[in-house]
Parts: sequence; C-alpha cells; structure tokens
Amino acid sequence: MEGWASMVTKVRRVIETYSLEGLGEELAARWVGDGYERESLRALADRFNRRVLEASMESAGLSPLDGEVDNTYRLLTDDDVSAGMETQARRRLEREGVDPETMTGDFVSHQAIHTFLTSDLEIEPPEGPSAADRLEADRETIQRLQSRLEAVTDDTIGRLDRAEELTIGSFSVLVDVQVFCEDCGQQYGIGELLAAGGCQCELSADPSEDSGVDPSNNG
Repeated sequence: MEGWASMVTKVRRVIETYSLEGLGEELAARWVGDGYERESLRALADRFNRRVLEASMESAGLSPLDGEVDNTYRLLTDDDVSAGMETQARRRLEREGVDPETMTGDFVSHQAIHTFLTSDLEIEPPEGPSAADRLEADRETIQRLQSRLEAVTDDTIGRLDRAEELTIGSFSVLVDVQVFCEDCGQQYGIGELLAAGGCQCELSADPSEDSGVDPSNNG
C-alpha cells in the first residue's frame, strides 16, 4: 500500500485524533478483500464509527461490555430508533464523561471513507462490486421506491382533500414493505430480511432435504 498523501481528509484527521493506528490499513484491506471478506464502503464507515465510539468510551475511563458499543452506536445512528431513545443514549454518555456532540461530529460517511482510501492511501477500487455492495445497492433502490410511493401518495391525498373530493384531517403516509415466507409463515420487513441474508427456515434447512436423500437410509 502507498504512503499517506499530503491532503488531510476527515478520516485521516479522526484516526490521528483518536489514536486509531492501523485502522486505515485495515479498512483498505477489507475494501479490497486482502485477508478479509470484502466489505462495502457503508459497512466500513460503520466499522470506523464504532471504533471512534469505543475509543471515546475508553478515553473516558469506561470498559465497554461485549455488545455495548454496537448497541450504543445503533441507538445513536439507526433511523428506526426513536428520538427519545437516542436522547437517553446521549445523556448516558454525557454522564459517563463522553461528549456525544463532538464524538458524533467525528463520525464519517461512506463517501469520506472512499475519499480516504483513494486519495490518502491511493488504493485502487476493487474490480466489480462485492456481494455487500450489490445488496446495499438493492436496498437503496427499494428505499428510493418506498420514498417515492410515500411522496406520490401524500401529494395525491392532499390534492383530493383540497378539491374536497376526499375528507381527512392531518395525516401521515407510511409505506412498509413486508415479505411473507409461504414455506414457514414467517414475515419480515424488507430491511430485516436483507440484513438476515434470507429466511431462517432456508438458512437452517437440512441439506439432505434439498438432495432428496433420506437421512435414516444409510444404504
């Protein structure tokens, strides 16, 4: 890998601020699949931000329990987390000596990771998208369609209401895509299904069931 270039990107600055030596090279290796399974830029950004959170907690004299960093990061960043839960997480960090405003201000986006890898470390992008990249692109496509459907529906209801062709008070439009597995009856939100990698009934299926081999028949 090439040495760091003279331009100071946000990722490089944060690495130096939090003394995260070696993290830049690890991100590069994970991006191209050198000794690791290839990861998407978004996954790398989440990995980086969790390390920033962990370093902040340790600098405050905390010893995070197993899973505590991941859960705290989820509370701070996940769109599905309520504002109240996020506020509670921020206040808890403040009580424990962590400045959540400064710390989250040092969180980076996947675009910042890309700039760091290609400009600071001068890493060539991997050839072709990884499986994680393709999955992320598909997830974003579905999210865009959901947002578009919400906007069109909101506009349509509002127009009909103004024309007095429909009667409704204040309203919100929610679009929730659910996937129902007809084999086992399990239902998933689309985001949950993509994150899980499939339905659990398929992921845990006995391979012999697919092969048509009776496991009790040994010959």
